[in-house]
Amino acid sequence: MNIQEKLEILADAAKYDASCASSGAKRGGNGEGIGHSDGMGICHSYTPDGRCVSLLKILLTNMCTYDCVFCVNRVSSDIRRARFTPEEVANLTIDFYKRNYIEGLFLSSGIIQSPDYTMEQLIAVAKQLRQVHKFGGYIHLKAIPGASQLLMEEAGLFADRLSANIELPTQGDLVQLAPEKKSAVIESTMAQIAVRKDEADEERKRSSLAPKFAAAGQSTQMIVGATPANDRQILSTATHLYGQYKLRRIYYTGFSPYPEADARLPLQAAPMMREHRLYQSDWLMRFYGFEASELTSEEQPSLSLAEDPKTTWARTHPEFFPVDVNQAPRESLLRVPGVGYRNVERILNIRKYHALLVEDLRKLHVRVKLALPYLIAVDHLPGPELPALLPAASQMDLFAPVSALTGSV
Repeated sequence: MNIQEKLEILADAAKYDASCASSGAKRGGNGEGIGHSDGMGICHSYTPDGRCVSLLKILLTNMCTYDCVFCVNRVSSDIRRARFTPEEVANLTIDFYKRNYIEGLFLSSGIIQSPDYTMEQLIAVAKQLRQVHKFGGYIHLKAIPGASQLLMEEAGLFADRLSANIELPTQGDLVQLAPEKKSAVIESTMAQIAVRKDEADEERKRSSLAPKFAAAGQSTQMIVGATPANDRQILSTATHLYGQYKLRRIYYTGFSPYPEADARLPLQAAPMMREHRLYQSDWLMRFYGFEASELTSEEQPSLSLAEDPKTTWARTHPEFFPVDVNQAPRESLLRVPGVGYRNVERILNIRKYHALLVEDLRKLHVRVKLALPYLIAVDHLPGPELPALLPAASQMDLFAPVSALTGSV
């Protein structure tokens, strides 16, 4: 099998792993080799047909000794198999970089022989890129749960980001669909990365010559819709992972059925809107001060597909509103529907100099139509009955993008 055939198989096999964002890395060129990454993340390049190919996203191999029911690469799956050598992946990365196709590498793998052996192979790729090719671009390595602590420490010296996938929301889900994987083992790997990163960061404070360790932190991926786990359970697990292991990001991937799948898997794909609502909720927990318990309840464990979670919370808590944009603290402004994270910072700065009108909010790109029933401005007072009686979000609102920096959740 030639390199092109391997690339077609292993690039396609990698598409199911969503945890490949590159923000947070800052690695300057060393003057000896090629490539660099900066604090703003990877710069995207585009092929002639318009596809974004900023990262070379591949598996080292789609062979795997595990038999996870939800994974198309499981050992019992009847698919074409392929395997790169570390040298082939390193050469591909450099070749693609020189052609201006990519700015970095996202490398994962099926488990071959053992977690330690697989992790050694992944590290060999990163080590060859850094030491042989003097590559200064972004590298994201999949952290293999169960691999030794020494290997995790070595991986973090060469990779900008590591990610050990939690896979499913609960241990019960893993027992059902991935019996060879255990949440305790996965979380133990996350803990090793978190502890070593804290140590490395402290060392860097004392000496700028101390080596960096996974400068862009760690992330994970959670598959939703493959098991009966509800959104309340998913967000509870997310809260635990963020709090315990300082994850930079959790990626939620809706389950997508594949041909001849196991009978234990659902026949229908998870709604894309559910995945979107989970990302919105995740943003609210990380940047807007919401708790997971506020976004769902025992009576309503699922997020609404008809409106965004901040609007749902606002509609069911009329006692909190209206909020005065010229007087309210930051924490209160963050809870107003249609007012984004960055807009709150702008409001706080502007009102030091003059009181805000509705037109000022419009100029800040606040989603005024959504926000007005919940706030007070110099020239606006909402009707007392509106917050409790607001209808579900409009169709336009359903597909509005969520962004911690520029969006308005």
